[in-house]
Amino acid sequence: MTAASSDINAIEQHGSAPVPALPPARESANWLRRFIKIVVQFDKKKMQPQMALRNTIGVILPLIAGYALGMPRGGLAMATGALNAAYSDGSDPYAQRAKRMLASTTWCSVAVLLGGLTGHHNLTSVAMVLAWTFVAGMLVSLGTTAADVGVISTVMLVVYAAQPLTPGQAVSSALLTLAGGLLQTGLSVALWPVQRYEPERRALGALFLAVARAARAPATAAKSPPATQESLQAQNTLAGLSRNDNMEAIRYRSLLDQAERIRLSVTVIARLRLRLERESSDHAAIEILDRYLENTAKLLDDLGESLLTGKPLENERDRLVLSVALANQLHEGNSGERGTFAAAVAQNARHQMDALSGQLRAAIDLASRTTPEGQAAFEKAEARQPLRLRFSGVAATLRGNLNLQSAAFRHALRLAVCVAIGDAAGRIFESQRSYWIPMTIVLVLKPEFTTTFSRGILRIVGTIAGLVLATALFHFLPIHTATEIALIAVFTFLMRWVGPANYGIFGVTVSALIVLLLTITGISPRDVIHARGVNTVIGGVLALVAYAAWPTWEKAQVAELFAKLLEAYKKSLHLVTQGYLQPGAVSEKERGRARQQTRTARSNLEASLDRVGAEPGVTPEQMSRWNAMLASSHRFAHALMAIEAGLPQTSEIPARQEFRKFRDDVEKTLDLLAKILRGQRLPEREFPDLRQDHNRLVAAGDPQNARYALVNVEADRMTNSLDTLREQVSAWSQTVRST
Repeated sequence: MTAASSDINAIEQHGSAPVPALPPARESANWLRRFIKIVVQFDKKKMQPQMALRNTIGVILPLIAGYALGMPRGGLAMATGALNAAYSDGSDPYAQRAKRMLASTTWCSVAVLLGGLTGHHNLTSVAMVLAWTFVAGMLVSLGTTAADVGVISTVMLVVYAAQPLTPGQAVSSALLTLAGGLLQTGLSVALWPVQRYEPERRALGALFLAVARAARAPATAAKSPPATQESLQAQNTLAGLSRNDNMEAIRYRSLLDQAERIRLSVTVIARLRLRLERESSDHAAIEILDRYLENTAKLLDDLGESLLTGKPLENERDRLVLSVALANQLHEGNSGERGTFAAAVAQNARHQMDALSGQLRAAIDLASRTTPEGQAAFEKAEARQPLRLRFSGVAATLRGNLNLQSAAFRHALRLAVCVAIGDAAGRIFESQRSYWIPMTIVLVLKPEFTTTFSRGILRIVGTIAGLVLATALFHFLPIHTATEIALIAVFTFLMRWVGPANYGIFGVTVSALIVLLLTITGISPRDVIHARGVNTVIGGVLALVAYAAWPTWEKAQVAELFAKLLEAYKKSLHLVTQGYLQPGAVSEKERGRARQQTRTARSNLEASLDRVGAEPGVTPEQMSRWNAMLASSHRFAHALMAIEAGLPQTSEIPARQEFRKFRDDVEKTLDLLAKILRGQRLPEREFPDLRQDHNRLVAAGDPQNARYALVNVEADRMTNSLDTLREQVSAWSQTVRST
């Protein structure tokens, strides 16, 4: 049998989403009840029949064409490539989906080529599998998309490394795999013209428009808070993004957070205006507040319309300038009335106006990147950054995780060693299709304990059930080529439609599908079923034993990892800002080390959130809260990187003392937030007023100077992100204390 007919490589790839996890051993009293709940859990939201249909078409067409042209093995190889690409399919925008599927197709083709060429030499082949698997394990630090590509390409390498090919066979197998992947990618792009985040955009647009109406309407204590219904609708609509960690999802969650803060600030300012009116109906501040609220309403109208239509914002800069000017006018007009009740109310209103202006700037910045033009501009700006300063730089992120403190590194090391052992054991004992042993290890062994054990058990049980089903089919049905192709179509559709909703169902369907794909080439079903069952059990047990020997526990670790991330940001901020305050005092090497530490801390936190999301008992509300906090920290990180990038690009000028004060207060805020995350109770008065610090910073120095202007803008983003994060951490802390 040639490698083209062999195995079905990526069919072994997981369903499309991690399975919920098992509880720790200390909860043995509830273990059986929770495990049954995990096994029977069925998530209908993950069922996408349209996607399953086009994936099935992509697999069946090459099979039919292969038999029609008298090239069944070539058709099977191409169908396998199409199935590989199907695991990277989705419902997101064309460009993102195509990029992901093409990356998966390319890497799988390379894996087929390398596996086929090195299969003749056991030592070389094992070394290749070991190195490739370690890199695949490290890819978890780059997110779920990269991790999935790593898994599926490793499966391909393991399969083809077990079947030595001639150079010509290896090249033809790789090209057929590539062709199948390209076919599946073309079908995906052609048959799904739907924007993924359209419902979220509309819900957020409606919320901003409702807050705009609230800014124009007088506040009354007898009515419920304004825009309540739209706020609940937006929260419910965006709840599905709570476990999504791509940049678009983070932007939309951040927009929801800013909308809620803006809604609160608008309500407070409107009530302060009523207080002033009751105290003195002709007070000069009332007119200023009216103009400010009307200007805010127009900005919110523009934000809402931009989200609803996808059109870019217009005139937002002028309106933001007017907001700041009105706040300053209120301050100047109130300077001669100190000590009176009206003066106190006006001062409070000025503080709220400053905060609201910052929130509006943040919302505009986020909303502008949700339009097609804005996304393109963001990607272009990111590409202009030096590689070492890119937020999502692949090489820098991987380098930052090359240490035992990194969860990704520990996973990569554990995975590589286990796969190498499984691969070597299969070669030594020369059992039939022994590559199913390392293949199962790759598919079962995950960074988190709970998902690994649930996947391992469900995969073993699902495989046995699938093999029993396949045995029954071959026993009771008249099997010939047409019947086999029809059954392959049925199981492919079920695997891609129902499989993602429950991993046990995926295990059943994929096992039956593999038997059908192998027997269609003339192999005895009995041999396939026996080898599949034995090797899957061996590989699954090896993976479970390995993780039990070196587990990673996630419960109660997220808060500590978040605290470590904030401490890493604090250190990096200090070293970066020293370049402005004391040029030459800090070397690029020192800043680079700090930057790597922040990437490691951020990757550990993101990976931990992925693992926590798979654990039982974790609610969508809890995940949404953590992800909202993570999104706020991302905005701070982007601002910090922009300041560092501007250090060599702007001319040296005298540092402002106000900047030193701002830097010190930001460091203090990060330190206090880390303490709260570690369980300390701190009064609100302990936190410095970053908005006031920023106002003083803007008032100091020449705003036309490039370096001052850069720092002013990024300091504003830092202020807004940390003010938002402070509110989020405070709410989280109260929730923890109440449970």
